[in-house]
This record gives sequence, structure tokens and C-alpha cells, in this order.
Amino acid sequence: MKSPKLSSLPRAFYDRDPRLVGPDLLGKILARRQGRKLLTGRIVEVEAYLGADDPAAHASIGRTPRNAVLFGPPGHAYVYFIYGNHYCLNVSCLPDGVPGGILFRALEPIGGIEEMFKLRRIAEDSDLRRLTSGPGRLAAAFGITRERDNGKDLIDPRSGLHIADDGAPPPRMLITKRIGIKKAVEMPFRYVVAGNRFVSRGEALR
Repeated sequence: MKSPKLSSLPRAFYDRDPRLVGPDLLGKILARRQGRKLLTGRIVEVEAYLGADDPAAHASIGRTPRNAVLFGPPGHAYVYFIYGNHYCLNVSCLPDGVPGGILFRALEPIGGIEEMFKLRRIAEDSDLRRLTSGPGRLAAAFGITRERDNGKDLIDPRSGLHIADDGAPPPRMLITKRIGIKKAVEMPFRYVVAGNRFVSRGEALR
């Protein structure tokens, strides 16, 4: 599949409330430079996380060495390790010193799919949903780790991991409660592309 022509998003795009950034990220492209290959996927599911007033957010406990990126300048990668075997990718939002971020939950693979299968260590005839449907899966498919990517500037293509626009029109969006958490479960901060088969799971509120 041919990779799209990409234009990086400006810093100001992320210098906003995560509840505004999240919907606008749907349909954008996550791009990874993996050696000589370019891996790309369309963002189809994200969740917004806030600061002290959001018990489910990592930033709710205050700034620590682990979550410091969330308190830094907008547009940087916050990567954490969960359940002892999965990495999760987030991007920082809001001005420097104000915590907030977006968790990437699912992508629709576009380019570099063969390399994604290798990184995921699954058979190439597997269902494509197994590549990038879910935060741990998409991180593995893009070779994302905390050691490699935490703190990277997702605005700069030279960082090897960035988010861009390929000119596609905004998709139809659904809003749901966040999933896979135990705190603040009623908050409708999950944004998904309506009808996209790579969205992980969950019922839409509207």
C-alpha cells in the first residue's frame, strides 16, 4: 500500500485541552521510521486524560520521573509500560507545566504492513486487526518502547516517530466512555472513527 504524503502538525495543535485534541487526531497519521522503511497507520481510536481532576490520569498524582513528559511542552511522546508486557503511546497536550495527554488505542495500518507483522511476531496471513487494534498491539507493531521513544517530539519527522496530516477529510466520530480503567469510568473521553473495524471495542454513547 502506497504511503501518503505527510505534513507535520504544528505545536499549537497540541497546546489545547485533550478533549479538543482527541477528536481532531482521528484520521491523522502515525508514522515510524524503521530503518529504511516507513510504517504508517491512520488514527481511529484515542482517549483523553486530564490532570489532577481526572483520577484515571497518570498526572493526577502530581509530577514524577515517570510521568514528567505529561507536564512538559505539548506534542511529545509519553510512553509507559503496563501489565509487565505492553507499552502504550500517548502525546502530551496543554501548555508547558500543565498536565494532559491523549492515549492512542487503535490504528488502521497503511504502509509498512509487512514490517509490522515482523515486529508483532505474528503470521503475515493473520487478521490485520491483530496488528494495531488496541494500545499494546499498535505500540508493538510500530516498535514503540519507553527507552526508544519516551519524550520524543512527535512534531518533528526527524525524531523517527511523528504524527502528520495526509489531507484526508475528518471522519465521522463517535464518543464513548473510556475503557480498560477502574477510575472515572463514566467520563466520555474516548473518541473513535464510526464504523472502523480497527476500533478495539466498546459501545458508543452517540
